[in-house]
Amino acid sequence: MPVNPLAADLDHVLNHTRELWNEFRGTHVFITGGTGFFGCWLLESFLWANDRLNLDAHITILTRSPASFRAKAPRLAGHETVAILEGDVRTFDFPKGEFTHIIHAATEASSKLNAENPLQMLDTILEGTRHVLNFAKACKARKFLLTSSGAVYGRQPSDITHIPEEYMGAPDALASASSYGEGKRIAEHLCALYADSSLETKIARCFAFVGPHLPLDVHFAIGNFIRDGMHGGPIIIKGDGTPHRSYLYAADLVIWLWTILLRGQSCRAYNVGSEESLSIMEVAERVSNGFRPKVQIERRGIPNLQGPVERYVPSIERAKSELELYPLVDLQHSIHKTIAWADSQY
Repeated sequence: MPVNPLAADLDHVLNHTRELWNEFRGTHVFITGGTGFFGCWLLESFLWANDRLNLDAHITILTRSPASFRAKAPRLAGHETVAILEGDVRTFDFPKGEFTHIIHAATEASSKLNAENPLQMLDTILEGTRHVLNFAKACKARKFLLTSSGAVYGRQPSDITHIPEEYMGAPDALASASSYGEGKRIAEHLCALYADSSLETKIARCFAFVGPHLPLDVHFAIGNFIRDGMHGGPIIIKGDGTPHRSYLYAADLVIWLWTILLRGQSCRAYNVGSEESLSIMEVAERVSNGFRPKVQIERRGIPNLQGPVERYVPSIERAKSELELYPLVDLQHSIHKTIAWADSQY
């Protein structure tokens, strides 16, 4: 059997979640969005734990295109404990049987779809979440995890360096670009409405991430920077490089998601991300440092040092204090690991 290229990362996940997995023994888990960035990591870590701890657990993945998933990840799709269900998240036929845990990770943050068809974006989030929650009730699931987003807070005030869960701001309801953030807000509200003594609903407000399986050709800045570096540069910053972001490594991400699903409080949101705030220019420099020799950086915009700083950076005090969750892999190491993975794939 070929060596899993993510073996070290998956051991890292298992070492920090080992006490959680007994809850999955003999169970059946259902995941939407199981073929995306989050989904692949959830599936990788689930199968790794299942095999090593002899959990006798099974997992069903919902996807619009089983053939594409099998071509993209044949090792995952072909695992004996994985079942693949074809369907749209808004309309799929409920599979028979009982599923104890459900993770709703469909509807990635597609800036292209949000810009070109915001109504479809909103409909996919709302109808998809409602449909999956109805399925959770029908199959008698005990725990449900929604992967929400920091976009629910709207524009982060420049004087709040790390936005907490208690912040009551919101996206601009009259802006079409708010479809994603508003959709996630209402998806969270649906989780609150469906929660009861038989179904716990957990909410992970996810920010920005880096790691293997991250698409390098969409709107994720750090992914684009890695792609540019792999092509020899320059690393292109389309804006002025002053907005601040933070990045959590993908292996740490799934440690947080499994912990929130199993140990998080029902109807309570947890920010998921890193508190290391860096300007986009600093992020580009970190990526440049990941290559030998370093790659040139080209900034297209002119920095406005007098204006307010745009931020998208969470406070993670709640996750730390309530669930003992922390970033464990530093950003420079995360970038090196992502570059090595990308090199092995292309």
